[in-house]
Amino acid sequence: MCVSRPLRYLNQVMRLNFIRDSQLRRFNRLLGYNLPKEMDMLKSLLEATRSPVVFCHNDCQEGNILLLKGQQSSDRQQLMLIDFEYSSYNYRGFDIGNHFCEWMYDYSCEEFPYFKVNAQAYPSKAQQLHFIESYLRDADRGFDSLSEEEQMKLKEEMHVEVNRFSLASHFFWGLWSIIQARLSTIKFGYMEYAQARFDAYFQQKKMWAV
Repeated sequence: MCVSRPLRYLNQVMRLNFIRDSQLRRFNRLLGYNLPKEMDMLKSLLEATRSPVVFCHNDCQEGNILLLKGQQSSDRQQLMLIDFEYSSYNYRGFDIGNHFCEWMYDYSCEEFPYFKVNAQAYPSKAQQLHFIESYLRDADRGFDSLSEEEQMKLKEEMHVEVNRFSLASHFFWGLWSIIQARLSTIKFGYMEYAQARFDAYFQQKKMWAV
């Protein structure tokens, strides 16, 4: 996680004020989590987690992934990423952890708050390891020459990496959504979304924070 942006977002959040009762109640509840202390804990956890810096999309969710035409029945389906608004050099774990988080969210809802959450849709360990193996095989040409034990060791290490960084994804988008609740004119339940992301953060923190 590029620390400067979440820290800037946190500073903005701590200076916000809301007038509407419904938003104010949710905002006060979120502030009750002691977000600065959580930020410090998360920063320490990620500093202890090895993750290479690579070029990242940073918003790899369903609306930004296209299946190329004519690939629907292909054995090797090809995907294309679009919308690089948030792309930058970042930690690999954040980009993949963020993608796994997005499995839980459906943004196609036509009624308020215009999203749905299904925590059970977060990828299983088997699904994550399948994704990670495909990533490593494509990113490292020497991966196939490793023994099964060496491959599994790399996959297990990366599994821990991306799930720790998934906490950063929830934290980052939670802060972002609080700010959007104050500034954006788009019809979306930003404060509700912020609550959903921090709910997921604290749930996953039980498993991945040490």
